[in-house]
Amino acid sequence: MSATGADRDAVGVGNRWWWGRRRSAVLDVGLALVSALECGLEGIGFAEKAALPVPVGVLFGLVIGSVLLVRRRSPIVVVLVSIAVTPAEMGFLMGVVGLYSLAASEVPRRITALLAGMSTVAVFVVTAVRMRQDLARADAGPPEIDPSGWYVPVVAVFVTLGLNAPPLLFGLYIGARRRLMESLRERADSLEQELSLLADRAEQRAQWARQEERTRIAREMHDVVAHRVSLMVVHAAALQAVALKDPQKAVRNAALVGDMGRQALTELREMLGVLREGAAPVAPVPVPLAAVGRAAAAAAEAAAEDGPRLDALEGLCEQSRLAGTVVDLVVVGDVRSYAPEVERTAYRVVQEALTNVHKHAAGADVVVRLAHRGAEVAMQVENGPCPVDARADVGLPSGGNGLVGMRERVLRLGGVFVSGVTDAGGFRVSAVLPTVSPLSGGSAVRP
Repeated sequence: MSATGADRDAVGVGNRWWWGRRRSAVLDVGLALVSALECGLEGIGFAEKAALPVPVGVLFGLVIGSVLLVRRRSPIVVVLVSIAVTPAEMGFLMGVVGLYSLAASEVPRRITALLAGMSTVAVFVVTAVRMRQDLARADAGPPEIDPSGWYVPVVAVFVTLGLNAPPLLFGLYIGARRRLMESLRERADSLEQELSLLADRAEQRAQWARQEERTRIAREMHDVVAHRVSLMVVHAAALQAVALKDPQKAVRNAALVGDMGRQALTELREMLGVLREGAAPVAPVPVPLAAVGRAAAAAAEAAAEDGPRLDALEGLCEQSRLAGTVVDLVVVGDVRSYAPEVERTAYRVVQEALTNVHKHAAGADVVVRLAHRGAEVAMQVENGPCPVDARADVGLPSGGNGLVGMRERVLRLGGVFVSGVTDAGGFRVSAVLPTVSPLSGGSAVRP
């Protein structure tokens, strides 16, 4: 953050006096000394005219001239003192510097105008009276200039404007420039704060994008690995049971296990390939934070395009049938194609639900329903109670993230997800996805 004007000026002198910088104090002290010397010399003539002792006039002039020391703190006092001593013809420097300081300060403009008018009137009157007195004392015959004519007022006006106008105008200019610089400095500080906030928000968005991508990858890995490995474990258990009794069936089960393992490896390679393509390139310069979010979005989009579709549900159910599970697939409505993320989510919900059946209800009958509706697509996977003679545990560990992952997928697309135990003792998983995806920003239905 850049320092403000007050922070930059508060150097050296501190807060004990009204000066912000040491050179300002030196300048004011110097001006006050010069003004005191001037008024002290002018005090000699004032003492003679007022029939006062000369030391008294000099002392009075020194005190009056030193008032210029407070021009930054109280410019009004300096101008008022200069106006008060104008009839004594003292304080020329104090009047000029006082008017400049008043115009350049933050004093309200109406007060500045009032004091400037008072000073102008005082200087005009004193100048006119002094000129008339000088002309009246001229003893070289008849006066060449009539003191009662136009000469004295015109000259008095020019003298007054010459003394008061330049410091006033210059002070107004300096004050306006100072306020402009201060406003620009404050604006720069405000812009720097906004840039800092934008940088923080960009970092938060990049972190959110990375977290979202990690969550998506975790869901994909869970879906691919859990389903394939669950079926492989089921087939391996069946292979172990029939290896000696039915060698032909054991061979078929072994072939199925190999096929499922190869399919799992293929899907994992595709996922990792998408991540490598969507990752930001390694470069010697820092990668912008926004590139991280764009890379994550690109990876998610590419994964959605290459992911499974609803037309693969029959093959998914057939894999469970080969494992010995009775699976009925019921499709209602006109079959249509949807956006990749919608079909991919629907497929993963059915896949994870079948995986849970293999884990927790091995041997139970399963009904998979898919309904194509006008503005939504619905899917439901319901299994009956686990048979009494079925294996209570096939040795499949549960991470506890299956239902959570399904819910996250569905809610991410603006859908509805419900799961729970049925009255018959089974388990039901239901999800409804809109055909207008909030991620694609338009219709998710494809011709």
